[in-house]
Amino acid sequence: MADTGAAGTPAAATVRQWANAVLDGEGVAGAAISITFLSGPRMRGLNRRALGRDRATDVIAFPLEHLGTVAGDVYVCPSVARRSALAAGVPEREEVLRLVVHGILHVLGHEHPEGKGRSGSAMWRRQERYVREISSGRGG
Repeated sequence: MADTGAAGTPAAATVRQWANAVLDGEGVAGAAISITFLSGPRMRGLNRRALGRDRATDVIAFPLEHLGTVAGDVYVCPSVARRSALAAGVPEREEVLRLVVHGILHVLGHEHPEGKGRSGSAMWRRQERYVREISSGRGG
């Protein structure tokens, strides 16, 4: 897992604990998931190239096929997370955790609808359960 050391970026060991808590909770062993933190401009470029959206976004996840093993790449943008945290009135660290969990769940094949149904979806409820557990020290 990459740790750029930028403001809002947790230590690599912390991110590894978060990822392991989700993978353990989902019953996944032996996964190969990279988690990379990108600046706003780099995330915008990735979003434009990969998804055709010319804007920075908070998280992008790419599930990959790797010899029958769960694998994927998760990209998180701390500067977008910071803005989202301020808007939602939550700590920035919690929002970064939420994005890491969100990306891992996408790599594992979970999906959510866009729009109003997003925050009520099964994936969203699962994500928030992990955020609560990990934040309270019960899951990582």
